[in-house]
Amino acid sequence: MSNNTSLDVFEYTGRGQTIPKDVVSVRFHQSVVEVEEKAFEDCKQLKEVILNDGLREIGEEAFHHCESLQSIAIPSTVKEIDVGAFYGCTELRKVVFNEGLQKIGRAAFAFCYSLECTLPSTVTEIDSFAFHDCRSLREIVLKEGRIDMIGEHAFRNCFSLERITIPSSVVEIEEFAFCGCNLLREVVIHNEKVQMGETSFGGCTSLERFKFPSLSTRLDNIIQAGQRDIEPKMDDIPLVEWRGGELIIPTVQRQIRSPYSMEITEVDKEKLNKVKGLISYYELKEATTMFELALWKARIDQVEDANDVNRNACRIEVPGPVKDAVLAYLL
Repeated sequence: MSNNTSLDVFEYTGRGQTIPKDVVSVRFHQSVVEVEEKAFEDCKQLKEVILNDGLREIGEEAFHHCESLQSIAIPSTVKEIDVGAFYGCTELRKVVFNEGLQKIGRAAFAFCYSLECTLPSTVTEIDSFAFHDCRSLREIVLKEGRIDMIGEHAFRNCFSLERITIPSSVVEIEEFAFCGCNLLREVVIHNEKVQMGETSFGGCTSLERFKFPSLSTRLDNIIQAGQRDIEPKMDDIPLVEWRGGELIIPTVQRQIRSPYSMEITEVDKEKLNKVKGLISYYELKEATTMFELALWKARIDQVEDANDVNRNACRIEVPGPVKDAVLAYLL
């Protein structure tokens, strides 16, 4: 097998190896642990890459502008895909990510116009511009795992994106993360306390609603516990939908001029705060009711002859400061 012609499968061994620019098919030697920086940059005829188990890192701009590459499977041993690794692979349609991947570096898949993929739960970091201009992405489901932040511009200009799911581990969505996703209609957020930048959803002109499954679960638990007084109060909040196991908060749009001029879309914070306040209040009410019942039962049990006890006289109300403490805990 020759290493000098595009007609054969080229074996990549790393170690400063010279790679012909007209290479078409590459198989990695089992000893390779890292794809070197810019190793296959501008190999515009490269169509097939078979990575080896044991590979740990795909280096900076390793497959930069490999415009004929259509698919690739990332072994579970790979922990990091570095800066610009697949930048500009415009025909890359399918990337198989295995559990084990931890970091997707800055602009790693930027301008991969054809890409569709699902990310593994082991990812802890999606850096800035990671999937910038991936115009074929229709849905992003970030699995429950360890990821805590989505970097700035990470999914900017993903024009086909219609729906995203943000796991409960995410505590911050940075500026411009989903800016320009003009077909995005629905965002599902599993952590209602997530911090979102002002421009995180800038230019998302089709975005109509945010869903908060955790708040929906809390609301259902309150109603099932018998605190049905919350239902008409929820109905009094305009445009908030909550029946059928889903809690939907509408969006609002406004124009900003400094330092950027754009129309931004964001969750209606006023309505979201009203919902959160109602849920917390009724959780407090239910918690203190249960506490008072426990104290009442305990006092009755202290009486030797329970048949002669004045049960109403045994009632104990939770003092106001205790209720405040419970509320603080719930929040």
